[in-house]
Amino acid sequence: MIKHVLAAAAALALLAPAAANAELTQGAAAPDFTTMGALAGKPLEVHLKALLAKGPVVLYFYPKAFTQGCTLEAHAFAEASGDFATAGATVIGMSNDDLPTLQKFSTAECRDKFTVAAASKDVIKAYDVSLSVAGVSTGLTKRTSYVIAQDGRIVMVHSDMDYRDHVKLTLEAVQKLKTAG
Repeated sequence: MIKHVLAAAAALALLAPAAANAELTQGAAAPDFTTMGALAGKPLEVHLKALLAKGPVVLYFYPKAFTQGCTLEAHAFAEASGDFATAGATVIGMSNDDLPTLQKFSTAECRDKFTVAAASKDVIKAYDVSLSVAGVSTGLTKRTSYVIAQDGRIVMVHSDMDYRDHVKLTLEAVQKLKTAG
């Protein structure tokens, strides 16, 4: 039953017009959060403000660990992790998966290259990334990527259920920040 709901949610999200999305806009202040996450299978606290003290943050929301698109997206971010590090950016993936699932996903699919964290209902609401079907929340997040500059402002937003451009577009944005900085 849950697989059918997830498949329907993903199919409907692909059909939704881009104008219907209401993610945070470029220039908006990124809402701060503290949550639990995992890197290389080890649990850790993730605090946006602390990460921003080190440089820009790529915060990408994905619907569900170990699903096809989310796995391919995690692989793509893992493969580009060196490029993000060179640009001075930290990559954080977020979903509403539980910590044990995130611990496994951080190793198996993120290849120990970046942190994944638990997106609470409050974080999902604050970033306006709730995936809904026919106006009803699925409890999942839309596939949305934010690039957050060190000053806490959003400099790029990309929301598309197709994972393929998320890495390319976020990497271009952090490289522009490094060049401008």
